[in-house]
Amino acid sequence: MAILDAQMTTKRGKIRGRESRNQTLTTKVTATEYRTVEDAARAEAKTTGEWLRDLALDAVASRAEGGSEKIMLPEIVGVRLLLVNALRSVAIGQTMTPEAFDKLLDQIGTAKHELAGKLLAEERR
Repeated sequence: MAILDAQMTTKRGKIRGRESRNQTLTTKVTATEYRTVEDAARAEAKTTGEWLRDLALDAVASRAEGGSEKIMLPEIVGVRLLLVNALRSVAIGQTMTPEAFDKLLDQIGTAKHELAGKLLAEERR
């Protein structure tokens, strides 16, 4: 009997080098929404399940890392800096040379990430 038991053991745990997927997430969508999801998955050569799993896990990881704040805030800060600095010249009647504008863009490119980081740090206090 011991030989028979040894032969009938099933392998549990990892499948193809990853943890087995045995939990299910479900949601309801309209027929139009379903076709949209199918089209998006097909565009990435994935099944709808794979596509939705990747999307959900990416969203969780993004949220844990600060998400879109880290991506969008520096750009928003950069646009604000550009507007303030460029409009200031216009408001006081000065003209800005192309070289001065390019220099301003370079300065904004280097400063926007630092300023955005400071804003996020202040917000978290």
